Amino acid sequence: MPRIFGTDGVRGLANGQLTAELALDLSVAAARVLATRGEFADSLRSRGRPLAVVGRDTRISGQFLEHSVVAGLASAGVDVLRLRVLPTPAVAYLTQALGADLGVVISASHNPMPDNGIKFLAHGGVKLDDAVEREIEQHLDDPWERPLGGAVGRVTPYATPVEEYVAHLVGTLAKPLDGLKVVLDCAHGAAHEAGPLALRAAGAEVIAINAEPDGLNINDGCGSTHLEPLRAAVLEHGADAGFALDGDADRCLAVDHEGNDVDGDQILAILALGMAETGHLPKNTVVATVMSNLGFVQAMRAAGIGVRQTKVGDRYVLEAMRVSGYGLGGEQSGHVIMSEYATTGDGILTALHVLERMAATGQTLRDLAGVVTRLPQVLVNVPDVDKARADDDPVVAAAVAEEEAVLGDGGRILLRPSGTEPLVRVMVEAPTVEEAEGVAQRLADVVKRELSL
Repeated sequence: MPRIFGTDGVRGLANGQLTAELALDLSVAAARVLATRGEFADSLRSRGRPLAVVGRDTRISGQFLEHSVVAGLASAGVDVLRLRVLPTPAVAYLTQALGADLGVVISASHNPMPDNGIKFLAHGGVKLDDAVEREIEQHLDDPWERPLGGAVGRVTPYATPVEEYVAHLVGTLAKPLDGLKVVLDCAHGAAHEAGPLALRAAGAEVIAINAEPDGLNINDGCGSTHLEPLRAAVLEHGADAGFALDGDADRCLAVDHEGNDVDGDQILAILALGMAETGHLPKNTVVATVMSNLGFVQAMRAAGIGVRQTKVGDRYVLEAMRVSGYGLGGEQSGHVIMSEYATTGDGILTALHVLERMAATGQTLRDLAGVVTRLPQVLVNVPDVDKARADDDPVVAAAVAEEEAVLGDGGRILLRPSGTEPLVRVMVEAPTVEEAEGVAQRLADVVKRELSL
């Protein structure tokens, strides 16, 4: 059977690849696999049935997919609490806080509206590892003995998911945000209610934009993939800062009071410096991916903070944090994980703590972000090549070494095979755009010539 799970759950065109039938079958298989692995043992002893929580974003397809997921879980003997529309990190938080055995998020994050996805969370609100996902896939078509009578699960709407999540977020702050004016772009997504509530409860004056979901407009020209509306609103309202969430609010990017973009590397640096200053940065190390800008790495080293780099993907950042006990990690795209407060990336939490740093220092977001001098970064995709040979070809390796020798400490080269396509990505950072483009194109030509199919 081909892999159904991708890097972040099961995702595809809703009612196309991702059907109601698949959603139901996945939920049954997940319940059965986790039960046999022992994750449900405590619930079976205390309640007689395991417990799951289910939340979704605002996509119209989430309605029928939610019902399918709930039906699958209940038919497998799992009690279900319906959280309705709620950010991914909120579902993760409530999975942990309520002692649920399983969390399910129905969302395609920053993808366009026609897509949707299903993400499973294990006990404690953590993502399933690859081995468990493969086991779920293998059990999709297995025959099974259905519970009967009173053994089937109960389905109950949960009354106060937004309120409890907001209280948790505000409780992580040591300083109120009084006097700060903030624009929050909710992407017409899952945080349209929780996001503005949390920032206002923390003391900020909030202008919420793109906070009127209709089931069709999620991520449409707004949110973390389209910063133009946020930039315009910050300048129009004279705000101190603006933050843009994606559809399920597990990431955010920012704009300073002058309308300058602040990316995930800069946000990560702001938080790392603040946590190190107060003694709250475990092992004085931050986790980032290999795609983080060299300027971020240089800024951290200058401050005496270590940087542990992983493969691209927040799941690899999370894995490194969990295994080694680090407290802060993230990606350039705006996924930021603060493990003291969350088990996954949380855009609202990130915005709150950046604002807290502004309040504590009296500095503008522009000044705080200025600690990172971003090097020009150029990415060239080289299609129709044998990506499996990218790491071993001696001619390619020699070309990379030659260019690296010229760049020295002032630049960086990364050749990365695509995980889904027959192409190699050539990423170059250099002191100038022209230099980065020249190195990237020369290396792309070598890759194309040596690795062509």
